[in-house]
Amino acid sequence: MKVLQDIWILEKSGIVIFHREYDKAVSPQLFGAMMSALDHFAEQLAEGGMSNFELQNTRFTIIKQSGLVFVANSSREVNQKKVSKELKKISKKFFKLYSEKLKTFKGKIGAFSDFKQEIEDSIEKKPE
Repeated sequence: MKVLQDIWILEKSGIVIFHREYDKAVSPQLFGAMMSALDHFAEQLAEGGMSNFELQNTRFTIIKQSGLVFVANSSREVNQKKVSKELKKISKKFFKLYSEKLKTFKGKIGAFSDFKQEIEDSIEKKPE
């Protein structure tokens, strides 16, 4: 069973360097800016910031690693540990594939778009 619906990978500044959305509700860059602001606010309140939050029936899970923030959403029905495990697996795969490219990355949005094929088995597809 696929547990994740959408995924965004962003720099700490909020710039989204990769996204794959099930149902595009908001601009990826607007989402990244909002996540960065929320995380910064949460860090002021508690060390480490946020690890997840919920909106209606959707849970957003956040993992921070090596200067990047990985955000994925899922149904609240899905076990949180399962979601975190899947997102960690995706983050490891991303760094394995792109660690060299990240060293010289200059903020070109879309530079990692081919990552979609690498995570197809983890992300739900939109019903036709």
